[in-house]
Amino acid sequence: MLDIECFTYLNKALESTLAPILIMATNRGVSNIKGTNIKSPHGCPIDLLDRTLIIRTMPYNLEEIVSIVNVRAETEGINITNEALCKLGEIGSSTSLR
Repeated sequence: MLDIECFTYLNKALESTLAPILIMATNRGVSNIKGTNIKSPHGCPIDLLDRTLIIRTMPYNLEEIVSIVNVRAETEGINITNEALCKLGEIGSSTSLR
């Protein structure tokens, strides 16, 4: 969770000649910006949000998880049955791919 001083620094860094790419991830809704009483979407100052591109991510479905595990197994040279792939896909869809 970044505070208002961090956001100030990020705004200044984005204006530099190096033009860095800044990637942030958040799952916060409308909440206070840390260090202030200002409520804002994602807990980020509005002036920074105006300069961002928000990309919404979605979780993988069962078929995608099975495909990902299959590709990884082939890459690592692991023989795996279709039954095991389906079971790993079920586990991945109910928890995560970690």
